[in-house]
Formats: sequence, structure tokens, C-alpha cells
Amino acid sequence: MNTKPETKTNEYLKGIVSNLPEKPGVYQYLNTEGTIIYVGKAKNLKKRVYSYFSKEHEPGKTRVLVSKIADIRYIVVNTEEDALLLENNLIKKYKPRYNVLLKDDKTYPSICVQNEYFPRVFRTRKIIRNGSSYYGPYSHIPSMYALLDLIKHLYPLRTCTLNLSPENIRAGKFKVCLEYHIKKCAGPCVGLQSQDDYLKNIDEIKEILKGNTQEISRMLLEKMQELAGEMKFEEAQKIKEKYLLIENYRAKSEVVSSVLHNIDVFSIEEDDSNSAFVNYLHITNGAINQAFTFEYKKKLNESKEELLTLGIIEMRERYKSHSREIIVPFELDLELNNVVFTVPQRGDKKKLLDLSILNVKQYKADRLKQAEKLNPEQRSMRLLKEIQSELHLDKPPLQIECFDNSNIQGSDAVAACVVFKKAKPSKKDYRKYNIKTVVGPDDYASMKEVVRRRYQRAIEESSPLPDLIITDGGKGQMEVVREVIEDELHLNIPIAGLAKDNKHRTSELLFGFPAQTIGIKQQSSLFRLLTQIQDEVHRFAITFHRDKRSKRQVASALDTIKGVGEKTKTALLKEFKSVKRIKEASLEEIAKVIGEAKAQTVKEGLSNE
Repeated sequence: MNTKPETKTNEYLKGIVSNLPEKPGVYQYLNTEGTIIYVGKAKNLKKRVYSYFSKEHEPGKTRVLVSKIADIRYIVVNTEEDALLLENNLIKKYKPRYNVLLKDDKTYPSICVQNEYFPRVFRTRKIIRNGSSYYGPYSHIPSMYALLDLIKHLYPLRTCTLNLSPENIRAGKFKVCLEYHIKKCAGPCVGLQSQDDYLKNIDEIKEILKGNTQEISRMLLEKMQELAGEMKFEEAQKIKEKYLLIENYRAKSEVVSSVLHNIDVFSIEEDDSNSAFVNYLHITNGAINQAFTFEYKKKLNESKEELLTLGIIEMRERYKSHSREIIVPFELDLELNNVVFTVPQRGDKKKLLDLSILNVKQYKADRLKQAEKLNPEQRSMRLLKEIQSELHLDKPPLQIECFDNSNIQGSDAVAACVVFKKAKPSKKDYRKYNIKTVVGPDDYASMKEVVRRRYQRAIEESSPLPDLIITDGGKGQMEVVREVIEDELHLNIPIAGLAKDNKHRTSELLFGFPAQTIGIKQQSSLFRLLTQIQDEVHRFAITFHRDKRSKRQVASALDTIKGVGEKTKTALLKEFKSVKRIKEASLEEIAKVIGEAKAQTVKEGLSNE
């Protein structure tokens, strides 16, 4: 009797799981090809891995992952922190199919202090491990340029790429360039500046790049006062200029109390498309020294806690942070050696957390705009899901229909219906209605007639019904529509109302019976869509009303003339376009169209109007 391959695999995996140690570590799942498809960390390897095989998972990606596992490898480590670091490195190395994907699609620049005899300081996107020091990367490019500009004004540094070795300088291989003559470089290439003096500047630059501007500022102030006390006013003035430059920079970059030092701040936001965004701020002496936001693509419906934990490990490793305090928006089941986690409720630390949240929300909004430019339908669906959420609908309103009446003191009463499909006007589905059963200016009765006619016909013809009906009016209009839809036609279609303010601008969305105002920000995309729907139905109704009124007025002017029939009237309007132009035309011009006798009749008839 042959055993099925799946049974053999399951027995093999059970054997591995039963022998796993109850220690911290990292586990790797491999498929039949030997490819790593998932990497995970665990405080207790045996318990964590056993949980994958001890129950029936809900239909979805986790169940698919488990069905693909053909082998398990594991690495035991000493602490949970070691497991986190190892997991992060293995995910980046192997990019397993079922792990979250770190979307680092843009290489941000860093500032490099080159490992040389006379080090250069410059921006770069390449990190070369040759003993050089790197600061960044800087996601906010203007901040990086502000730092480089500050350094350039504070210290005379070389910008050339010459090999300034002691031997080459002694051999006199170089000559000073323009930078020396404009006092931007002190001439180390010809021995005019010693290496010790140059490296003192580099040490101060490194402190500035680490964000330790307060210490540099204090040292400069002491030096300035010392020189002034020795009557060396010219040298003291130069130091003062440097001091003021640093103080000016510190004033611009200061965000909270300078008591806060060496703190990491993290926040996280999710969207509807399986993405999560993590923001990281590093604070030194009350100023933001690093700021970075990045995106994770979820694969197994990971929680906010799991993703934020991954983000913390990634950023601290990337930025070589050794902060002993980490500010987070919620409690985490995470322990790091000599690190305290804080969830602030008020004060300066809460201000820092709010700043991080502000940054991550802005990044999320920017990414959303970029995605919607590439895929406009994505924007439409987002707006429809917003309406669904605000009104608590069962599904997104893919088809929205909106009604409006138009009349002047009851004359030429008309109504219009506009249709929006997937948040876009569907003009071929627009409909105009002449009011037939209502005499006088009765908007409620007119609305009832039109809604009844539209949806009775839709039922008879089995046409698609809308997911949402919007009335151009307030609670009264909503109620008459409800009476027709629910009481008469027994349909279940959500009904909303769009009310206008005294300046005839869209002001609020109403929903429910009794109607409640739904608060929507007036500058939001959703509010603009609702305004567009209301403006469109109003435009369509008014245009139809004007056309009808104009035709009636034209007809009455020519119909009152005895001897002018439909044929003559059509010929005249085709040629002259309006009664006004017919009146202005000469007898000869009219006669060319309808003959002299009839032209005389028309001329006399219009002159009596």
C-alpha cells in the first residue's frame, strides 16, 4: 500500500515540530523546491510553529502558506531582540513570498564624511563600507541641504577629490584653487592647514550631523567669551558669526523642550489596500535629527502591532540608533535590552508622537494621490467606500441617481434625473421629465410624480435600480421620495438629501428617517463629489426648463399669426434661429425663404407683438 505524498510530508513536518526547542529563535518555511517562502520570529519556537499546524485556518493566505510548507529550518538565539534582528535581516535577504514586503522604492541621500587623511563632506546615495561615516538617509531633502549649507558656512572644508596624502603634500604636487582665494578652504593641499586643525572641524561637524548642536553652540559661546576677555575682538567676531549661524539653525529645527535627548518616536497608519506606513523620528536635544517614513505591503493580514515591531527593528538597525527610550502610539509586546517603551498621554512627548502621526498621515495621503493619478478608478472606489462608510450602507453605491425640479411660479414645470456610475457622470442615462399631474408650483408633488414614473418603469422593464437616491433638497424632499420608494413601490433603496445654504452652495448631507446631518469636511474629495452631483442635476434641470420655456415663447409669437403654419414656422426658425432675428430681418430677406405674400403677413404679425 502506497502512502500519499501529502501524508509523508505531514508526518515529516510533525516530527520537526515535536523536536523544536522551547527557546527564542527564527524559523523558516520552505516549499517543495527548497525556496524559503516565510520567515518568522518566536519567543518560544515550539509553541509558535506548532500553532500553524494545530488548527484549521480560515480560507485565505495563511491556509495557502501552510499547504505549501514542505520543510522547516530554525535558528536558536539568546534573546527575543536577537530573534527580531535576525528575522529582519533574513526577510530582506530572501524576500520570502508570504512575508510583508518593505517598499523602499526610493533611495534617499545621506551625508558622507569620507574616510580620508583630510576628509570630505558630501551628499551621496551610495553607502560604501570603507570606514567612512554616513548620516541619514534624509527623506526631507531640504533639511539635508540646510545642514550642508550650515557646515559650509561654519567650516572651511576641501571640496576637491585630490589624493591629499602627507607624501603628496610634502612633494608639493598641488596648488591652491579658487576655493582657497574666496576663503572657503584653508589650503591643506599645500600645508597651510594642519591635519589636527582640520580634524577638529570634522569632529564638530560629526556632532552637528548627530544633532548635538547644543553642545557645539555652548563650546563656541565659551570660546567667544574667552577671546573677548583676551581683547582678541577680531577672532571673537568670527566665532560669534559661527555661534549665530548654529543658533539660527537650532531655532528652526527645535520642536520641543531641549531636555528631551536621544529618543526614537514611531507611529503607524494603514490603508484599505493592504499597505501600512511607519514613520520614524529620532530626537536629539529636542530637535528632529532623523525623519523617515516607509511602506510595508501586507501578505498575511498582519496586525498593526506586528508591523510596527518590524518597523522599529528595521529603523533602529538602519540608523544605528541606540536610544534608550522609544515613544509609540500603543502598547507593544516587545522587549529590547535597556530600552523603555512610552505611550505618552500629554506633554512634550505627546507633542512628538503627534508630530510623527502627522508625518505618517501626510505620507499616506501623498502615496494615495500618486496611486490615484496612475489609476483613476481607484479614487472613485475610495470615494464610494467613504459614502458607504458614512451612511452605513451594505455595499458601495456604484450607481447613484439624483433628482431636481425646476419651474417659475408653476409654469413649464420640469424635473431631471442624473446618474453617476462609479462616481462618474453617465450622461446617456440622464432623463428629463415634463410634469404632467401637478398644477401650480408644488415641488413635493412634482418630485413624487417623477420618482414614481422613473422606478415604476424600471420595475416593469427590469432595469438596474440605483444603490443610492439623492434628492436636491432637505428633509421634506427626502420624505416624499421615501413615501414613493418604500410605501408605494415597496423598494429598499437608501435615500439621502443634499441641502444648500443661503448662498445656494452645497452645505450638508442628510441621511436616515428622521434625517440626520452627516458631517463631511468641506474641502474633502467626497464633499467635492457630492457638490458635483448636486451642481450637475441642477444644471441639467435648469437647461431643460430654459429650452422648454424658450420653445413655448417662440411658438406663441409665430402661432398667433394667421396664415403661418408649421412648415413656414420651421423654415423661418431654421434660417433665422430666433423670433428676435426674424423681427430684425428685412421683408426681402424673409421673402427669400417663404415668398413675398407670407413674408408680408409675418412682418405685420410680428410688428403687432
